[in-house]
Amino acid sequence: MGENDFQHNEAPEELPEASLMSHLLELRSRLLKAVGAILVAFLCLLPFTQQVFHAVARPLMAQLPKGSTMIATQVASPFITPFKAAFYVAIMLAIPLVIYQVWAFVAPGLYRREKRLAVPLLVSSVILFYVGVAFAYWVVFPIMFGFFATAAPSGVQMMTDINSYMDFVLVLFVAFGLAFEVPVATVLLVLTGMVRIETLKGNRQYVFLGAFVVGMLLTPPDVLSQTLLAIPMYMLYEAGIVMARILSQPATADQPVRDKPA
Repeated sequence: MGENDFQHNEAPEELPEASLMSHLLELRSRLLKAVGAILVAFLCLLPFTQQVFHAVARPLMAQLPKGSTMIATQVASPFITPFKAAFYVAIMLAIPLVIYQVWAFVAPGLYRREKRLAVPLLVSSVILFYVGVAFAYWVVFPIMFGFFATAAPSGVQMMTDINSYMDFVLVLFVAFGLAFEVPVATVLLVLTGMVRIETLKGNRQYVFLGAFVVGMLLTPPDVLSQTLLAIPMYMLYEAGIVMARILSQPATADQPVRDKPA
């Protein structure tokens, strides 16, 4: 057996290892760029930590009774909490770049038609997340905090700890941001063939009940915030059915569905 034959026989064994290593290096590069985007956004917000915290706290401060203020029950809270607020806002601002890094990593393995569908879905998911966060900030928080402020028992003054408030609103921001992804999830389920549109339409009553269960699990234990999450979630489910019906029509007309990789 010649030297060329020996090298030819070894090549197929070395190729998977080289391919795996290149994928790992690519993944590391994409993760570093995503983390770098978050750090850059955070560094840009560092000089404005106080302003960022006041902006996040504004929905509650506007509803507090006259003379009431937020308090800090921990020694380091006045210093750490504004930095936490800036860091959370930096993550939200960097989400488009993080999503782009994920897309850039998986895009080479997708088919042409999958890429055409993936791009609008990714853009829609980012937009819907921001819409969910904005809905929580501009609609839900004023109503919810106004209700909490008026529901305080007689003789009890509402004075919220700033660190507890940050944890509270972070959970709600994430909950509403993810809840507004329901149309994207619905479209993906239909386009991948996991669920038929007729099945989604036939399970409306279960989804309506499930929306309130999800609202109960993701939001604080009060009926108002659960309802404010459950109702939009169900409406978005209906919107997802409409979007899935529109996007699935070309897929049934163009066969085969899968093209050659780009």
